[in-house]
Amino acid sequence: MSAPTKITIEATVMAPAPRVWACWTEPAHITQWNFASPDWQCPRASNELVVGGKYVARMEAKDGSFGFDFEASYNEIVTHERLTYTMPDGRVVKTTFEAIGDTTKVTTVFDAETMNSADMQRDGWQAILNNFKAHTEAAR
Repeated sequence: MSAPTKITIEATVMAPAPRVWACWTEPAHITQWNFASPDWQCPRASNELVVGGKYVARMEAKDGSFGFDFEASYNEIVTHERLTYTMPDGRVVKTTFEAIGDTTKVTTVFDAETMNSADMQRDGWQAILNNFKAHTEAAR
């Protein structure tokens, strides 16, 4: 079996790392940005931010036509710097937070799944990261 394709997305957020971390990890913030398009929503999220802890975010179309729970378990957590988790299908996601003055570069590298093209996955995850950036910059 070959290694999974790795996909990288990134954004530079105009906010210091502690605020970026809070917006990334706190459920009250996650529900405000964790969707790829305006016709989707994240009505609830929970986050047990410890190694072995569970992250769950409900993602669904606003019209109720489709939805799913995105789930993962944490493998590594270094506050304000990085976190790694594994999804139930074994795919791994690593997100780093690089403080650069008053900004923070957020980079996520994730194992691609095989049902959708790499471009489609990259675009969807990047759209979510762009929503995160906009939310975090507005949450002053």
